[in-house]
Amino acid sequence: MISLRTMMMRGGTSSGVYLLKSDIDETGVDPDVLLSVILGSLNRAQIDRLGGDGATTSKVAIVGPSTRPDCDVDYLFAQVDLGTLWVDWNLTCGNLLAGVASFAIERGLVLKAHPATAVRVHVVNSGAAVTVSVGSGGVTGRSAPVELMFDNFCGGRTGKLFPTGRPVDHLGDVAITAIDAGVCAVIAEAREFGLTGGESPQQLNSDTRLLDRLERLRLRAAVAMGLGDSRGYVLPKVMLVSESHRADLRSRYFVPDGCNDGHAVAGAVCLATAAAVSDTVAGKLLGRPAGIRPLLLEDATGTVSVDINRIGSGDLKIGASVRSMARKLFDGYVFADMHREPCLIGDTAEAGVT
Repeated sequence: MISLRTMMMRGGTSSGVYLLKSDIDETGVDPDVLLSVILGSLNRAQIDRLGGDGATTSKVAIVGPSTRPDCDVDYLFAQVDLGTLWVDWNLTCGNLLAGVASFAIERGLVLKAHPATAVRVHVVNSGAAVTVSVGSGGVTGRSAPVELMFDNFCGGRTGKLFPTGRPVDHLGDVAITAIDAGVCAVIAEAREFGLTGGESPQQLNSDTRLLDRLERLRLRAAVAMGLGDSRGYVLPKVMLVSESHRADLRSRYFVPDGCNDGHAVAGAVCLATAAAVSDTVAGKLLGRPAGIRPLLLEDATGTVSVDINRIGSGDLKIGASVRSMARKLFDGYVFADMHREPCLIGDTAEAGVT
């Protein structure tokens, strides 16, 4: 039986498990196996687990002292596949990133400052560095507004902002922008698929013909982006964009085999970055120079504001800032029986379990 001090937090539109790297290392267990047990992989009933039943609720943030001199902490993200014993370490998650500063403060990795604590985070998966600022009043409370300031986040996976070398490509009769900005994504206009762009995620997810067409497009784009065969992988993501009456652009975000209710933080930054380049699919739809003011993006749950600015010469020298939130849900211990399914006890009333 292995016990690990564990925190669960909501970050942006996701929730996940936060662990100290040192605690994982001390177990001596392969992290792929350990995380699969903690989140309840292969348990079809999903009753003894910390993972949810979807991609946005089966995530892990592993945090420790930074291995880089210009950062305060390292953040390693893991996406756990609940249907197998496989853990994907090749992704990033801006939503869980929103909770890293609060977690680091509570675990004593950084000192709390007033009126806000700015934590420089090394995103290990991509090599990016992000400044996460959290108000001191919200660190130990139920929720905290968080500002995420990204720099040098473009080309983290492929080395290029536009992996194909072009801002627009045509795959069959569909114009796309293949982009690597915080996350690798394929952006196309919703009308290319006979959609208005205002359809609900439920409507889109019930259209199996649409989902099949998007998957075939995604796989072709992945090869063109140098990502290889992406069957079974969540990258690249797909965004279908359209005009908005409430914001600058409207988007539906696929993760990738179904439409998510809202944008992931990285997805919103990626789309805003694409819109900042006038000859991309998003830039042409926007129809005005981006960067004059923050870009307001509409998804199925509301809007998110992203500020894009160039911090130097070259396509990769782009900065972005976005506001998110983090909420502590649980702080306690997870008990992982490596021969049986895990169970959970908690030491905070807020978790609602005993």
